[in-house]
Amino acid sequence: MYAQVEAAGTSTAVSDERDAVLIKPSYDPDLVNEDLAPLREQTWGTYNIFAFWMSDVHSVGGYVTAGSLFSLGLVSWQVLIALLVGIVIVQVFCNLVAKPSQQTGTPYPVICRASFGVRGANIPAIIRGLIAVAWYGIQTYLASAALTVVALRFLPELAVYADLKQYGFVGLSGLGWAAFMTLWVLQALVFWRGMDAIRVFIDWAGPAVYVVMIALAAYLVAKAGIGEIGLTLGTVRYTGWDALPVMINAVALVVSYFSGPMLNFGDFSRYGASFEAVRKGNFWGLPVNFLGFSLLTVVTASATVPVFGHLITDPVETVSRIDSTFAVVLGAFTFMTATIGINIVANFVSPAFDFSNVSPRRISWRMGGMIAAVGSIFITPWNLYNNPAVIHYTLDVLGAFIGPLFGILIADFYFVKKQKVVLDDLYTMSPAGTYWYNGGYNRAAVTAMIPSALIPVLCVILPGLEGVANFTWFIGCALGFVLYSALMRRRPAGAVRPA
Repeated sequence: MYAQVEAAGTSTAVSDERDAVLIKPSYDPDLVNEDLAPLREQTWGTYNIFAFWMSDVHSVGGYVTAGSLFSLGLVSWQVLIALLVGIVIVQVFCNLVAKPSQQTGTPYPVICRASFGVRGANIPAIIRGLIAVAWYGIQTYLASAALTVVALRFLPELAVYADLKQYGFVGLSGLGWAAFMTLWVLQALVFWRGMDAIRVFIDWAGPAVYVVMIALAAYLVAKAGIGEIGLTLGTVRYTGWDALPVMINAVALVVSYFSGPMLNFGDFSRYGASFEAVRKGNFWGLPVNFLGFSLLTVVTASATVPVFGHLITDPVETVSRIDSTFAVVLGAFTFMTATIGINIVANFVSPAFDFSNVSPRRISWRMGGMIAAVGSIFITPWNLYNNPAVIHYTLDVLGAFIGPLFGILIADFYFVKKQKVVLDDLYTMSPAGTYWYNGGYNRAAVTAMIPSALIPVLCVILPGLEGVANFTWFIGCALGFVLYSALMRRRPAGAVRPA
């Protein structure tokens, strides 16, 4: 059953200079600008969505995450099953969240107006934006580490500036600051050129990483010998039924890793030429691509043991140990490019739309992204990343809100509204509008979100509940879905107005 998009009005449409979006005279300027308006044309095909996921997966964080799954004490086939189950779950959920935005041509914060109200949508937008700011800074810091490796390889005399005691400022060395700000500017330049430039960037960035990863794996396997390569990293500690809880935990880790991009995937699916193109792109980009990348990762990591004498799970450290200067530079720049790719698609585009949604008159898409970029400096992400306890509590607490937001969005579109969206009412402040609810806020959504987020937060911070901390996304999503559906059934006024 395809989503139905109903237009509440027949006013003449006007577009921006590029004729890319549809802005009707009836749209309230406090709810629309050229970035938040529905698209006139949706041109992304299967490959563009596939490339999006390649850019999201092929990063230092993706490498470390994939490698960690093979270090859980399971045999390789058990890891592969858990990995496949987890990524298929992500694929299914991404298809669900993609449809409303693809059918309406609107980004994530705009489609949230259907469930939270035209004003209440700022709640999920700000939450997702803040999470993106934190991760944007951390990913930029990780990418800058690769640039530092290249700088020291060519100019070893710069090592003195890498000394935190002599040239440190708020926890980062002078060389670290130079590398961080260089990457910060490069990412901003790509972003500033707009979504079309981002599409071109991710179209080649993801495949480029595969080429270098294959070359790196082949080089290390040749040095180690094929007989030294295995798909199990570390000692097998769980067998039989004892392995099942660990496998379930691995599934949860995979879903949690993708939970952020999964929530605001509508920011990208809105550009899809058809839902079928998006669905096919998700298939090739998630189960097929992630499985292939994970196998390549574990082969590479496994080869580091015989070649370097111990297991190395950081790809930047791996390439830095290679004798060839050309290989080091190529590898470092590739992983730097890959991390820029995931940072832009997962942590730049999202807050750009989210913060713009707060005040469309004053905050454009570009300004929203720059707010996130500037904010990422002030949180000093290297201090977050170097303190596992701080990053654990900060990001896990914020992440506990992602599940409820996802559950509410899916419940509203598929079960409450029956896949019907009154497109024009997403952009009106009129009390007669479908999504005005009470003063622009849907109290059912806000009420459902509070306990749905509070319970996962308690699972993160309370001693004794560590065992379920990895399942906070599932807990929050289920609670948000059930509570919102129940509350909306008791509120017939929240139903979609007849066309």
